[in-house]
Amino acid sequence: MITPLITPRGTPPIDLNADLGEGFGRWTLTDDEALLSVVTSANVACGFHAGDPSIMRRVCELAASRGVRIGAQVSYRDLAGFGRRSMDVPAGELADEVAYQIGALEVFARAAGSRVSYVKPHGALYNRTVYDADQAAAVVAGVRLAAPAEALPVLGLPGSLLLNAAEEAGLTPVPEAFADRAYTPAGTLVPRGETGAVVADPDAVVERAVRMAAEGAVTAADGSRIAVAARSLCLHGDTPGAAGLARRVRQALDAAGIRVEAFA
Repeated sequence: MITPLITPRGTPPIDLNADLGEGFGRWTLTDDEALLSVVTSANVACGFHAGDPSIMRRVCELAASRGVRIGAQVSYRDLAGFGRRSMDVPAGELADEVAYQIGALEVFARAAGSRVSYVKPHGALYNRTVYDADQAAAVVAGVRLAAPAEALPVLGLPGSLLLNAAEEAGLTPVPEAFADRAYTPAGTLVPRGETGAVVADPDAVVERAVRMAAEGAVTAADGSRIAVAARSLCLHGDTPGAAGLARRVRQALDAAGIRVEAFA
């Protein structure tokens, strides 16, 4: 049972993003078309953890036709591990690989009549840039290399070194929260290898999403209440039933009077 929530007047808008294009060749994982009917921003896999040129082009075309913002979801070069294995990539090499991925997606975004509107690291790279200053700086350097004339927004965990580095470099830092992931008392994500890292109960995901958007807070794994002030909410596209869950979250946000709109 979802606890009723009275949303305060003046609650700021929230973006709803999901990871899309996470397939490769004949292998598919995410229900891209269904999710694009719900989300306002699409984190498109750029070929390093998932995705291939045809998938990237198709997702960009679908996103552009529906007015969904296109974001480059950059990753370590780790197809076999789905980008969820931390790697000690030299900073210069990582910056080049981030720029390469953004540039590849930009070709298909432009062809679809849109553009890459933001950048978000995936998996292990996302978590590594929370605390690793060198890797965070490398990601930001890659973003600047790919789009030197644009201050592309960068999505990351609130308080992360990635968002700090992005702001220092003149990019727009966009804090995000995860409705379907468990949090530690420190405000970081519970590692996927630990029990309960993914919130499996759909009702709990919906309630967490609304409370994050309305109150900027969530209950951590130890039961404590922590702040998660965010401009964007993420739902993982590879979760079973992700499209249906995303629809429920969107409906609940609408019902609570929370405006859902893209940040970029």
